[in-house]
Amino acid sequence: MGNIFKKLGIGLVVGGALVVVGHSQELPVSFQVLFFIVALIGAIVFMLLDAKPIGTMSGGKSVFAVTAFWILLITVCIAGASLLPQFDPEDEKAKIGKLLDKERKQSAQGKAEELIARAKALDAQVKALEERLKGIGGGQAATATATPPAGDKPSAAAGGGSASGDVMKVGEEQWQLQECYNCHKLRGEGGKKRGPELDNIGSLLTVEEIQQKIEDPKSFMAEGYEKEWQKGIMPNKFKDLMDPKEMQALAAWLGTFKNASVNTPKPIKKN
Repeated sequence: MGNIFKKLGIGLVVGGALVVVGHSQELPVSFQVLFFIVALIGAIVFMLLDAKPIGTMSGGKSVFAVTAFWILLITVCIAGASLLPQFDPEDEKAKIGKLLDKERKQSAQGKAEELIARAKALDAQVKALEERLKGIGGGQAATATATPPAGDKPSAAAGGGSASGDVMKVGEEQWQLQECYNCHKLRGEGGKKRGPELDNIGSLLTVEEIQQKIEDPKSFMAEGYEKEWQKGIMPNKFKDLMDPKEMQALAAWLGTFKNASVNTPKPIKKN
């Protein structure tokens, strides 16, 4: 019995060591749990080697014993696997779908350009008509028609608050879509020590500088992250995954975070 506890103790120590190593390498929690389980299974196998041999059975009893053993083994494997963190394909499909939306929109760019050209042509015709009206003394009427009443509010398309809100929404969506939270901590969430906390980044960089950092990760280095900067931990791929407006929206959204109580490392311009 003492030998069993000894081997179980060794399995727990090995499993704990694997978890510590996995955590230090920032592996997912599911991998760390898997390493620990494998170590325990190894300990159990060594325990079984010390077990007393089973006595001789008749044909019927041996078939029943083997069948029961395999049913138990399959049940344990299936039940144990169901307790581990599960991969959610629907979540990944949603992220891929959003990334592909940009490609779909670009495929319709030809039609959009045609509509823009027609709109410009119509605008030119309207301006020509206004000039003709001015020439025959109808300039005041044309101006009165084109000018909205004093009490009317500007529309969102004319640069109202709604447009700004849309930019912030796109910026936050890009933060989630590009999974920036895997490396950076923001509002107390995310981060795996690969990148600095960003709650005060808006006080240290302008929106243009934040966008430059996203587009060219080597352009700025955060104090205390020299090794990560040299290794190129931040991938140089976002300029291909986001169009300029999406990247600008993400930078504008990050620029609103100016919480001086959070120790965001000072960015150092490198090139």
